[in-house]
Amino acid sequence: MSSAKDKPWIMRTYAGHSTAEESNALFKTNLSKGQTGLSVAFDLPTQTGYDSDHILARGEVGKVGVPISNIEDMETLFRDIPLNKMNTSMTINATAAWLLALYCAAAQENDIELKELQGTTQNDILKEYLSRGTYIFPPQESIKLISDMIVYCYKNIPKWNPTNICSYHLQEAGATPVQEIAFSLSNAICILDAVRDSKQIPEKDFPKIVGRISFFVNAGIRFVEELSKMRAFTELWDEICLKRYNVDDPKLRRFRYGVQVNSLGLTAQQPENNVARIIIEMLAVTLSKNARARAIQLPGWNEALGLPKPWDQQWSLRFQQILAYETDLLEYPDIFNGSPIIEKKVKELKKEAYKEIGKIEKMGGASVALENGYMKESLVASLSQRSYEIENGTRRIVGVNCYEETEESPLSVDASIQKVDENVARAKIDSLVRYKHDRNQKTVKSKLEKLKETATNSENIIPISIECALAGITTGEWANTLRDVFGEYRPPTGTSVSVDIEDGDIEKVRKEIRVLNKKLGKPIKILVGKPGLDGHSNGAEQIAVRARDVGMEVIYHGIRLTPEEIVGTIEQENVNLVALSILSGSHLSIVPRIVQMMKERDLDSTPLIVGGIIPDEDHQALKNFGVKAIYTPKDYSLNSIMLDFTKIVKETV
Repeated sequence: MSSAKDKPWIMRTYAGHSTAEESNALFKTNLSKGQTGLSVAFDLPTQTGYDSDHILARGEVGKVGVPISNIEDMETLFRDIPLNKMNTSMTINATAAWLLALYCAAAQENDIELKELQGTTQNDILKEYLSRGTYIFPPQESIKLISDMIVYCYKNIPKWNPTNICSYHLQEAGATPVQEIAFSLSNAICILDAVRDSKQIPEKDFPKIVGRISFFVNAGIRFVEELSKMRAFTELWDEICLKRYNVDDPKLRRFRYGVQVNSLGLTAQQPENNVARIIIEMLAVTLSKNARARAIQLPGWNEALGLPKPWDQQWSLRFQQILAYETDLLEYPDIFNGSPIIEKKVKELKKEAYKEIGKIEKMGGASVALENGYMKESLVASLSQRSYEIENGTRRIVGVNCYEETEESPLSVDASIQKVDENVARAKIDSLVRYKHDRNQKTVKSKLEKLKETATNSENIIPISIECALAGITTGEWANTLRDVFGEYRPPTGTSVSVDIEDGDIEKVRKEIRVLNKKLGKPIKILVGKPGLDGHSNGAEQIAVRARDVGMEVIYHGIRLTPEEIVGTIEQENVNLVALSILSGSHLSIVPRIVQMMKERDLDSTPLIVGGIIPDEDHQALKNFGVKAIYTPKDYSLNSIMLDFTKIVKETV
């Protein structure tokens, strides 16, 4: 037994919703329950660089996180929480430089020195092109913004992790353990190479830069594989730091990571089973001391159904506390050292990951592998394979495709889902309008001009961003200024990938579609649309891939489409079916707008279906708008969905 008990990891819950005031109250409540750090969830307009009053923000304000438009919001968010004593993690990417600037400005306004701040900005824009979708700018410009943050933090905020390379969303997008390791480490290499090659950091200090890079990973249900993955991650990063970047200090080579356990594997069916899944997944990142997470946040058992309430978050926090404080885990060295099974698995993962990293390096690095579509297509293919395995039963999910019989649950599902008051958006917009009116307009104009000049001249963006924050400039104004300089980017969708799926069920679907295609005199043409700001495109991509595979013509232009763009495509392409994917909870706002526009253009005979995280109580409302069918995470059989599409189209012929 160790002479001293190890210090527990930082315990967090991913939290933030509706307003800065409400989120502040939630933070204080969670801290009072023993949470030891904060993990901030921002709403989609904030993440994608829009103010709450922008047309694209309709239906999205405060839905999946807290809206932060200006320094006043940031100060409210952390009111009575001492920033110099708090370890704050912010899940923010495209606008990470801006949110860090707001955080720094709020600290300065409260007489807190920047060198005292501790925390992390996720700031991994490269994986946003692959999975979560909250990107704005092209890859090279995004890498420049990340580099600016790294350099600024090195000089001014030494305890801050400016970049948190995130493999979490890669696994959510279908990544195998090898892909998760290889793609995220390739992203880290891309960023560090860019900083090194910029010559902004003295060569002797570059190891310190390497030492501030942190990671955010995913822990899935395959316990042995996931534990081995974390040990492989740890060993690989140590080797890369030593060999590629000449980091001699072992402490600076440490694989420092936070974790959220797998949300992809949480089920809407028998959601109480998710408690067991969450605990098992937590063990994979805690039991091995040499590869133990530095910070952990666990989802609520009911997250597959909606935003959990405080009690559900509390339950997940208690899982961590029981493991850390009631068991003897932290009293011992690594209990898996010497395990031949673990060592063999780690060796295999490292070998395959090195091979994949080498392949990406030969292409020219992660940025090239992103732009040419290689990484995205690989993830779409892996997720397609996973979906197929669930569909045919070779990957068993208890309560989903096996052991579906169940007693009535004593846990209240509907009552435990957090609902965001629709009046929140209106109040936020009103306050934002007043805020913009009351500012010193001359100063605002001057600072925005200076911001544009800085971006144009490739100077470090952080100092002027802090000046902008203090001057009252908003999230949308900051992002739009950089849009004018950098432009916007739409990465490859990855849906042209072909997945080798052959069985009797899929052949039946193809036969049905061939018959209908012959009757129509052309292939069934469907539009898969992602309206609003929700970037979780996995479901839409799987529908697009399977529809194309069974013989339909598919139009899919990626994420963040306006209702006008979707309806314009319906009109131009003369599609037979429109399939909308909405996971942010904005369906009751977005769908009626699309339906109304379709009616105005005499397109309402085209059937409309909707998929996403849609509570049962909202189904009838959507059907009243004219929606023909609704699909949720419970509907995992893609073949059945394809047959439904065929039936719905037949009814219009």
